[in-house]
Amino acid sequence: MEIDKEKMLQFCNAFSKNTLMETLNIEYIDAGEGFLVAKMPVNSAVHQPMGLLHGGASVALAESVGSAASHFFINPKEQEVRGIEISANHLKSIREGVVFGTAKIIHKGKTVHLWEIKITDEAGNLISLCKLTNMVLQKKP
Repeated sequence: MEIDKEKMLQFCNAFSKNTLMETLNIEYIDAGEGFLVAKMPVNSAVHQPMGLLHGGASVALAESVGSAASHFFINPKEQEVRGIEISANHLKSIREGVVFGTAKIIHKGKTVHLWEIKITDEAGNLISLCKLTNMVLQKKP
């Protein structure tokens, strides 16, 4: 499947205006066949009380990038995406810098998409490993 990378990134970044993604400064930066990448700065806005990246912020990044990536495979005029399950294993901590969420498709069905999302730091270290299940719904008239 051919995608227009720039068009997809513009869509994802525009779709994020006035949302949690904008609040967390999540920016979509790369796309390709079956994958989408977003970045998020790690600073006090996404810290837990001990000064580390909050696991919930990691999960928000994972669900944001995985849900946006499902738009590769739907007709947004007729269909919409809902995240129905997410799991996360937090493997390493980080205090500052940038993390990257890379969503890769595992299963692309007509009504269910399964994504693996790896959250990594700038050196490529695995911070969190997440799995997201999205449901594809028909839009109501």
